[in-house]
Amino acid sequence: MFALGNVVATPDALDLLDRHGLNAASILQRHMYGDFGAVCADDRAANLAAIRDQTRVLSAYRVGPDGKSEKLWVLTEADRSVTTLLLPSEY
Repeated sequence: MFALGNVVATPDALDLLDRHGLNAASILQRHMYGDFGAVCADDRAANLAAIRDQTRVLSAYRVGPDGKSEKLWVLTEADRSVTTLLLPSEY
């Protein structure tokens, strides 16, 4: 649905994916094709508008077992130059 640009990740985001045996590519594909993860309906609508209007797109995915999952954010900048995987605490 939109270009990712350069993909970067914080060390903590990479550690989270590694601890749970996940590949960043699968998360990025979900983000790029409109599966925004654990966002509310209003944020989903805002993301769809952001794709159309070329503003920032933010997805949030729960990583890990239920009850102990952690959030991973994927943020694509408005100019589509870079997409960052990060933890919410790193924003």
